[in-house]
Parts: sequence; structure tokens; C-alpha cells
Amino acid sequence: MSHTETLDQASARGSSRLPQWLAVIALVYVLISAVSLIGTGFKVATGGQAQQLFSFASNPYVGLVIGIVATALIQSSSTVSSLIVGMVAGGLPVAIAIPMIMGSNVGTTLTNTLVSLGHVRDKEEFRRAFAAATVHDFFNLLAIVIFLPLEIMFGLLQRISETVAGLLVGDANYSMSGLNFMKVLTKPLVGTLEGVSNLLPGIFAGLAMVVIGLALIFLAITQIGKLLKVLMVGRAKAVMHSAIGKGPVTGIFSGTLVTIFVQSSSTTTSLMVPLAGAGTFSLRQIYPFMLGANIGTTVTALLAATAVTGAVAVHALEIAIVHVLFNVFAVALIFGLPFLRNLPIFGAEWLAGLASERKIYAAVWVLGVFIVVPLLLIAITVLF
Repeated sequence: MSHTETLDQASARGSSRLPQWLAVIALVYVLISAVSLIGTGFKVATGGQAQQLFSFASNPYVGLVIGIVATALIQSSSTVSSLIVGMVAGGLPVAIAIPMIMGSNVGTTLTNTLVSLGHVRDKEEFRRAFAAATVHDFFNLLAIVIFLPLEIMFGLLQRISETVAGLLVGDANYSMSGLNFMKVLTKPLVGTLEGVSNLLPGIFAGLAMVVIGLALIFLAITQIGKLLKVLMVGRAKAVMHSAIGKGPVTGIFSGTLVTIFVQSSSTTTSLMVPLAGAGTFSLRQIYPFMLGANIGTTVTALLAATAVTGAVAVHALEIAIVHVLFNVFAVALIFGLPFLRNLPIFGAEWLAGLASERKIYAAVWVLGVFIVVPLLLIAITVLF
């Protein structure tokens, strides 16, 4: 009898959550439609001359800064990567978009640092929390130091992603017929929003589409995250507590899985900071989970790329694959090599030690990494 009651209760809970799951599906539809709208709007706004519009970002360092600052302001690498996919669909060159994708990895880590400030009253808690927050910073900065020069010199990520995207999508004609179903699915919403935007004259219609698309992406990802946290919170917590302490590979897998569920690396990594501050997990236990979150967040851009059809479909998929490859290669290389693996941990522990003694170091780190250094890079690029 009790077993039957338990099954009935589980069934009732599942039924009660059906509207929330339907809401998630609807929001995914909105996300895909928004990316399609941005691609169209970007074409209209630039008159098909996106490369000239972004000539100021032809320097990869400026593209990197754009990615860092945009993500730090929006606080969602998923949103920024989806926006970049939409802009590539509208004509933004992939070579310019790649450093932006790299920068988005750094920008999203600001959330962790801000969360760690909640422990500032307790010196030891703050040291642990700040180390857990900044180990993500140090890892992503190290990944850029390694892979951005390789990309500039050899086009490593672009070459591999171009090959993979070509195999998955094929030529332009195949792209249009193979992915046309997505265009049909999104046409009602995209067509309506295009019609509203076209009430404005010329370039303003395109700009309106981009702004509306960005707003919808931000809204969709935010609400998906909130819904999935409610739907998956019990399972996500169980996964974290049972898997993080079992070893680095399991930790990476758990971070990837949970981030795919909540569609936000900022959310999943921020959940770890209070646990580190409280001493529930050590920095070395949390570190792999953070790396898994980097991989999991790339799924959003892949999903967004399915919204793009026609001749540019391969390029949109290409930049989404770049995001995956960059994060996977970074984890494989840095975590795979012992002498590189420990560098982010040493850096985070060193900085946390300084910040716990004098809080000004925490402020200098945040302002330096997310504001001062990006501005200096732009200034150096303009001057030289």
C-alpha cells in the first residue's frame, strides 16, 4: 500500500511539473527564433557589409576584449555565445568571432568573484571562497594565453571547426534543404517580429531586430535557468555531492552535466563558491567541476546554431564548434599536463591569501581583469 502511495505521489509530482517542462520547451523555441532574428537583423543593419562594420575588431585582441566586457556586463556566456552565432549568421567573419568566444569564457567568471564577496566578513571563509572563485579565472586566462597565439599563428580552431562543420552541414544547397525545417518552425515568431521591426526605416529596422533578439535570448536563457533549477535542483545537488568528491574525471563530468541542465556556467560555478567557503569541498575537489561547467555551457551555442539556414549555416555551426573545441582542448591540455594543471590552483591560492589579508587586492583583481586590462589592450591596439 505504501509503495502504491509512493508511486502515486511521484506520478502527481511529475504531472504537476508538466507545465514547467512545457515552458522550458517554449523558451528553447524562443531562443532559437531569437538567434534567427539576430542574423536577419544584422544583415539588414549592416547592409550585408558586416566585415567592414567590424573592421575595428580585426585585431584579435580587440575581439577578445569585446567578449570579456560583453559577458561581464551581461553575465551570461551562453547569451553572448548565442549572440555571436547570430552575428556570424549575419556576416561577422569567423576569424573575428573566435577571440570573442574566448573572451566570453573570462567574462562569465565575474559572477563567481562577486558571490565570494559574500564571505568577506570571515577571513578564512573568504580565503577559501575567493580561491574557488578565481581558480576559474586563472584557468580561462591560461587557456587564452596558450590558444590565442596558436589561433593567430595557425588558425588551429578555425581549421578544425571548419572541417567538422563542413562534414555535419555540407555545402550551401544541402544546408538549406537539410535544415529548412528549423526555418519553418521559427517562421511564425520570427516573421511577426520582423514585421514589427520593419515599421522602422532602413538600418533602424535591422537594429531593432538585433535588440529584440538579444532581449529574447537573455529572457529565454534566464527563465530556462530558473525553471531547470527548480526542476532539477534535487538531482543536481545529489549529483554534486555524490560526484565531486569521487575524483577529477567524475567532477568534470558532473560540472558538464549540471551546466547543460541549467544552461549557465555562472549558475553552476557560483553554487560551488559557498560550498568552498563553508569548507564542504576543497579547492582541488571543486576545480574539475568548474572545468566541466566550461564544457557544458557550449551546448547553448550549438543549439542556437541550429536556427541558421542557407549558405551561412556552416559558418554559424563553425563558431559554435569553436566554442566546444576551445573549452574541451583547454581542459584536456591544461588538466591533462601536471605542470599546467596546478598553475590555476597556485594562482588562486596565492591571490586568495593576499585578498584575505587586504581586501583591496580583491577589488584590484576585479577592476584589473574585467575593466583596466581590457581598456589597456584597446588603447595599445589603437596607438600601435
